[in-house]
Amino acid sequence: MAWTTPRLDPDRSRRRLQILAELAGARAVRQRDKPQRERTERLRQLIATRRRVAG
Repeated sequence: MAWTTPRLDPDRSRRRLQILAELAGARAVRQRDKPQRERTERLRQLIATRRRVAG
């Protein structure tokens, strides 16, 4: 007996791929808007604040 997978609706598959592409594009734009230096500096500030509060 052969194992078969159900065929997905082509419109549903196309829409899913479109949504995934839009999400990937939005993620890329977000990462370009915040350079690595800014993220690193913000992380350092959060760590310093946490140390002050904890210690």
